[in-house]
Amino acid sequence: MRGDPALVADAIDTSRRIYRKIRQNLFWAFAYNVIGIPLAAAVLLNPVVAGAAMALSSLSVVSNALLLRGWRSQR
Repeated sequence: MRGDPALVADAIDTSRRIYRKIRQNLFWAFAYNVIGIPLAAAVLLNPVVAGAAMALSSLSVVSNALLLRGWRSQR
């Protein structure tokens, strides 16, 4: 926390980027489940493959979130 009011714009930009990333992660997690759950319910998906798909889903969400670490504000 700093007393510089010029940093408010950076805080707003940061919050928008984080919100966008949250929405992306929710979309991809939802997409994986929309595809995987019916396949598993219809017994068309091997449990090992389903487990691997869930692990890859988690990995992609975490990797996508970690992309924010490379971003720096304009200041």
